[in-house]
Amino acid sequence: MDSRHVQTRDGIRPIWVLIAALVVAGLTFGCTGLSGFIETQQESTPSGSEATQEPGEVVPTITLAPEQTEPEGTPGGLGAPQPEAGSVAALYDQTNPGVVSIRVYVERGGMTGQGAGSGFVLDNEGHVVTNNHVVAEAEVVTVIFYNGFEVRAEIVGTDADSDLAVIQVEQLPDGAAALPLADSSAVEPGDWVVAIGNPFSLGGSMSLGIVSAVGRAIPSGATPFRIPRAIQTDAAINPGNSGGPLLDLTGQVVGVNAQIASQTGTNTGVGFAIPSDVVRRVVPALIEEGSYPWPWLGVSGLPVNLLVQQANDLPVQRGAYIAQVVDGGPADEAGLQGATGTETILGSDIPVGGDVVVEADGEPIADFTELLDYVTFQQPGDTIELTILRDGERQQVAVELAARPEDLGQ
Repeated sequence: MDSRHVQTRDGIRPIWVLIAALVVAGLTFGCTGLSGFIETQQESTPSGSEATQEPGEVVPTITLAPEQTEPEGTPGGLGAPQPEAGSVAALYDQTNPGVVSIRVYVERGGMTGQGAGSGFVLDNEGHVVTNNHVVAEAEVVTVIFYNGFEVRAEIVGTDADSDLAVIQVEQLPDGAAALPLADSSAVEPGDWVVAIGNPFSLGGSMSLGIVSAVGRAIPSGATPFRIPRAIQTDAAINPGNSGGPLLDLTGQVVGVNAQIASQTGTNTGVGFAIPSDVVRRVVPALIEEGSYPWPWLGVSGLPVNLLVQQANDLPVQRGAYIAQVVDGGPADEAGLQGATGTETILGSDIPVGGDVVVEADGEPIADFTELLDYVTFQQPGDTIELTILRDGERQQVAVELAARPEDLGQ
C-alpha cells in the first residue's frame, strides 16, 4: 500500500471542530492501488499494482457570467511585473463580497461534528459554488457572507467526480455579488492569481501567488476518476479554503480551490484548483438536474515513457498506452486491447501488448492525460474515432462513449 494519504482542504474530514469529544482523525482517500476497472493514469513505471499518479501527498482543501476577454495590458505570463499593493487591495474590495464562508454540521455515531469551507456566489438567485467534499456528508449547511450575515443553505446538486457542489440560500444580503467565470484554457504559468476564502475559519482571507502549472490531473477523492486540467498555484491554500475562488487580477474566477500537496497538512506552496472550464460544464447541470453525466471510455493506462517504449518496441515516446480495458465497457465493446503481460526492466514491471492511442478524431494525443482530457470534454453517447498502434500497425477504432457507472471501483 502507498503510505501517502489524501486529506480534505475544507477542515471537515481530518480537521474537525470537536463537539461532544468526537474525534475523527486520518480520514483519507487515494492511498491504495486501484482495481484497474477505472479510467485513470497509472504510474509511469508501474510495478504490479495499478496505483494512480499523485503529485506528492495531496490534501484537498455565478448566473454563469458570459465569457469575458482579459483587458489589454493585464499583468500575466512569465516575467510579468508583480501587481502593486493598491491594485491587490482594490481587487479584494471588488471580489470579497462574492466570497462566502461555509459551516457544516455532520452527525456520526450519535455525535455531531462541525467543519468549515468556502464558496463563491454564482448568481442573484442565491446559488453558491463550493467543493463536493465540503458539503457531501452535511446534515445542516450555513453560509456566512462578507458582512457577517449568516443563513441556512440547501444542497442543490453535487458531483463527486469533479468535487463540485452547488448550494442555495433564499436571499443574498445587500452588497453580495456574483463572481464571473474566466476562460481557464487561457491561464498560463506565471499568471498572478489570488485565493480568497476561510482558512482555519478566518473568513475573508486573501493570499497572492502565481500559476505554477496548468493541465494537472488530480484525484477527485471520492471516486476513482481524476479531475482534468487542474491549475497548480503557489498562492497559499489551507484547511478551510476548499470551495473558494482562485481569481485572476481582473476579478474573474479561474478555478475552485480544492487540494494541496503537503507533508504537513498545511500549505507548502503547491495548491490545486478545479478549472473554471470544468465548473462551466458541471454547475448548470447541478442546478437543473442535481447531477452531471460524465462520459466514460473504460480504460486505465499510462504515458509512453522510455521503459514503455523499450518494452513494447514503439517507434516514439508519444501516445496513451492502454494497460487495462474494463470488461463490457465502451473501449471493450469497440475492441481496444489492454496489456497482455509484463516485462521487467530495471526492476519495474512494464506492461506489454496494449494498444497505444496516438490520435482522437484526428487530434494528436501526446500522453494518457491528453486522452482522458479529450474524453472528459465529450458527452455520453458521442462516438470518437481513435487512431491506435497495435503490433506496429496504425488502425482506426470508433468508440461510443457511455456514462460513467456509479459503482465503478467499489
